[in-house]
Amino acid sequence: MPESDLSLLIDAARRAGDTARAYLSEPLDVRYKDAGAGPVTRADLAVNTLLHRVLGSARPDYGWLSEESPDTAARLGAKRVFIVDPIDGTRSFIDGEKTWAHSIAVAEQGRIRAAVVYLPLLDRLYAAAEGAGARLNGAPIAVTRRASAEGGTILAKKPTFETGNWPGGVPGMTRAHRPSLAYRLSLVAEGRYDAMLTLRPTREWDIAAGALILSEAGAQVTDRRGAPLRFNNAHPQTDGVLAANATLHGDLLDRLI
Repeated sequence: MPESDLSLLIDAARRAGDTARAYLSEPLDVRYKDAGAGPVTRADLAVNTLLHRVLGSARPDYGWLSEESPDTAARLGAKRVFIVDPIDGTRSFIDGEKTWAHSIAVAEQGRIRAAVVYLPLLDRLYAAAEGAGARLNGAPIAVTRRASAEGGTILAKKPTFETGNWPGGVPGMTRAHRPSLAYRLSLVAEGRYDAMLTLRPTREWDIAAGALILSEAGAQVTDRRGAPLRFNNAHPQTDGVLAANATLHGDLLDRLI
């Protein structure tokens, strides 16, 4: 059930933080994956191994989808599936920054049921179970109520705001960015920014946990064209992400399509 799963995810995330911190003063053996998929370090792999062991031993019947594990079709037949990014924001980790996160979620029948995003160096643990609200370090959080894009704040990469992406007109919003997608989603969930948008195809492990945290914080979370997000797909990727309260989401979507 989601509540018991959430307790498991919280414990696993904190243990992942301990593992990752142990590598901060060690050689990281940075390598780059094929097809421009970005860097991977010894820390990413160590955290992945830890999470696979901890979560898999607790829920041996759950499937497994992780950025740092070979994907197999076995997860498609599982009733519930762990969707994991061992370190979201690996470049930040390599650069000695603090805005990297562990992103862990449980999906069932395409929906995320429990989720945690944990930033060990900032001591920020975002958590949600379906129907139970979203919390940051145990305190309830909620998205902003801004109704119009004009004058609002949004987390997005700079190319997102090129004129050609906005047939309905580029919104007059203040743009900011964080390398970790999971952290971007979580920042909107706690109301520090009004919206989050990425137009690029997005891997499920980057957004699964953050999507539930945002939804439970009162946001509407869809792909870039307004379609609902579903998880544990055969090709684990979505067509971008748009997230904000329902009114602001509608305003932004009208400008995009």
